[in-house]
Amino acid sequence: MRVRQAGWRLEHECARPGTPPGRAGFPGACARERGDAGHPLARHESGPQCRELLGQRPGRLGRRAVTGAAAAPAGALWPGPTGRFPQRRVPPGPRTPGGIARMTVTSVLLPPGALRHRPAGELRARRARPSAGAILFDRDDTLIRDEPYNRDPARVRPVPGARDVLRRLRAAGVPVGVVSNQSGVARGLITPGELAAVNARVEELLGPFGTWQVCVHGEGDGCCCRKPRPGLITRAALALGVRPEDCVVIGDIGADVVAALAAGARGVLVPTPRTRAAEIEAARRDARVAGDLTEAVGLAMGDRAW
Repeated sequence: MRVRQAGWRLEHECARPGTPPGRAGFPGACARERGDAGHPLARHESGPQCRELLGQRPGRLGRRAVTGAAAAPAGALWPGPTGRFPQRRVPPGPRTPGGIARMTVTSVLLPPGALRHRPAGELRARRARPSAGAILFDRDDTLIRDEPYNRDPARVRPVPGARDVLRRLRAAGVPVGVVSNQSGVARGLITPGELAAVNARVEELLGPFGTWQVCVHGEGDGCCCRKPRPGLITRAALALGVRPEDCVVIGDIGADVVAALAAGARGVLVPTPRTRAAEIEAARRDARVAGDLTEAVGLAMGDRAW
């Protein structure tokens, strides 16, 4: 697929009569069915159009499933679909007694082999792909040390591990965004320009984010975006082109988790000394709790060792 996307052309050479069978014999023919385990990974990486991108015809998994199912009830229906398989494989050759015998026997063994390898490939592909369509971070005390109503970019300090996990997420192609309450603007404690300068410093230290969703309202403004309301989460998902339910929100207080759940997303709490015990307990019940940012991203990605 990468070769095609780079502009090269692939030529397919068909088997011709007289071509000698492979040296691997019967075990080798069956072992090649392990390739069926790779199809799910290609589909998960490139979408359902992967066969079209590769110039391939539709697969035969459905037919092989029918063949396998037909063998179950005492084998009464099994000879029909099984017999048609060698009818397609024998004519190209070699039409020697050994070649015909090999094609016939492997035609019996290949369908169950394919059915065995495909689920294994599906499982491997699901483990390989990120479990999060996007990860949304709270800003203060999650990505950077909390400096209440910070107006000075020079006071921005990333939390331990922030640079590394963000670098790895971007390398893995996982969209990242920031969802942050900044009521200091509504209270007159920080200007919009100062807020923008602080956020720019965050990106300077931690790299670019796919979206910044910031609520500048106060608690009594009745907006729909201030966490624990879901507005920031749904807007961030829309900006990143993913569904809210495919997002994971990582934050340090209960409002972050509640906002995630309200939007249909998943939440991971990374407690700090100012996180209340009741918030931690609620997160243990309704979401996940991590010891630090690295572990939180590992939980979001479905891998504690991330």
